[in-house]
Amino acid sequence: MNSKQKSEAFTIYLILASMFIAALVASNLIFQKFFYWNPFGFFRFELSVGILPYPITFLITDIISEIYGKKKANQVVIAGIFASFFSMGIILASNYTPAIENSPINNELFSKVFGLSPIAVLASMLAYLFAQFIDIRIFHFWKRKTNGKHLWLRNNFSTFSSQLIDTLTVVTLLSVFGVLPWSMFTSLVLSGFLFKILIALLDTPILYFIVYLFRSRFHLKDGEEIKLFN
Repeated sequence: MNSKQKSEAFTIYLILASMFIAALVASNLIFQKFFYWNPFGFFRFELSVGILPYPITFLITDIISEIYGKKKANQVVIAGIFASFFSMGIILASNYTPAIENSPINNELFSKVFGLSPIAVLASMLAYLFAQFIDIRIFHFWKRKTNGKHLWLRNNFSTFSSQLIDTLTVVTLLSVFGVLPWSMFTSLVLSGFLFKILIALLDTPILYFIVYLFRSRFHLKDGEEIKLFN
C-alpha cells in the first residue's frame, strides 16, 4: 500500500472514530426518554432512546477490528472513554451554572433532563469498558480461529456476548444509583438485550458490504488488515 492509500485509509479511520464517539456521547445524553416498539405484535420492547445510537458503536468497532486490527479498535474505545468523561464534566458545569430569568430553559427543567446524565455516564462507562473490550477480544479470537474467514461468526458471537454484559451492567448500576426503578429491571434487561441482538443480526449484511468496499478499494485479502502509521 502506497503513502496516498495509507493517508486515505487513515482519514477513513478518523471518520469512523468520530462517528463512534458521537454515537457514544449521544446515547449518554438522551437516555432518559423511553419508548416501546412492538414489531408485528410478537414482543413489546420497552427501551431507552439511548439504545438507538449505541449498537452503532459495536458495528464500528467490528469494522475497525476487521480492517485496521485490534490495536486501532482499542484506541477508539479508549478515546470514547475520554470523550464521555469530558462531556460529563461539561454537563456538570452547565447544570451548576444558574439560568437568567428570561432563559428559555430554566434551572429545574435543565436539571430534570441533564442532571442525572453524569451518573448515567458513569454507569454506562463501566458497562462500556467491559462490553467493548470483550467484544474486541472475542472478535479477534474467532478471527484467528477461522483464519480470517466467516466474518458473520465473529461479528455475531462477539456482539451477543458483549451486549449481554453491557445490558446487565448498565441496567443494574442505574437501578443501584436510583436513576431507574427496580420495577423496570427485568423488562429493560430483556428488551435491551433482545433489541441489541436483533440489531446485530440486521447489521451483519451492512458489515459485509462495508468490509467488501474496503477490500476492493485497498486490495485486501480475507483477514488482511491495514497497518497505519502507528
